[in-house]
Amino acid sequence: MGFSFLAQAILRAALPDAPWHHLVDSFGYCIGFVIVILGRQQLFTESTLTAVLPVLTDRSLETLGAACRLWAIVLSVNLIGTWIFAALLLTEGTFSAEVTRALQEQSLLVMQGPFEATVLRAIFAGWLIALMVWLLPSARSARLLTVLLITYVVAIGRLSHIIAGSVEGAYAVLSGLAPLADYLFAFMVPTLIGNIIGGVALVAILNHAAIAPEIQAGSEQEG
Repeated sequence: MGFSFLAQAILRAALPDAPWHHLVDSFGYCIGFVIVILGRQQLFTESTLTAVLPVLTDRSLETLGAACRLWAIVLSVNLIGTWIFAALLLTEGTFSAEVTRALQEQSLLVMQGPFEATVLRAIFAGWLIALMVWLLPSARSARLLTVLLITYVVAIGRLSHIIAGSVEGAYAVLSGLAPLADYLFAFMVPTLIGNIIGGVALVAILNHAAIAPEIQAGSEQEG
């Protein structure tokens, strides 16, 4: 996911300071999602759909515990990876001064805005990413286009994503542009809350209601 941050900054550095530049450099944000999703890697916001559906179907403490354990493992590993990637971006002489400046400017954006606004933006992002996961099996040859379109909306809307945004926030902290408290309480906590609400409540529950009869019928046949 770090390549979303890097690709967006590289595009931003090459563009003039015009009102429309965000519409172009936002395409860079899609790169990390393409790598992760089409590469079949595990992303936390994807698991808000895939892990919750079995919980809604089985409704047992054992299934709930397994889902929470999966969330904890995937989230922690994802976040560790974002900090490692952010640290690598700080290696002196790796990028031009223009790209470095774009990285610095972009890194501060994820920690701007009031708590409630960040939660709401994260709800929308969680909804869209989980919805994308729902659509991919039927997208077939249009899988790439589906990923690009949905993540582009997340980018141009500056919606808050816990993993993609963590690379930016970690870069700001490691480069001394922002304190760790801002990363934790202005970005991580509200974004995590919103992504979970968006992925679980607005997608998993609604879509589960549509497919619950099929799941139940399949279980009865197996029994």
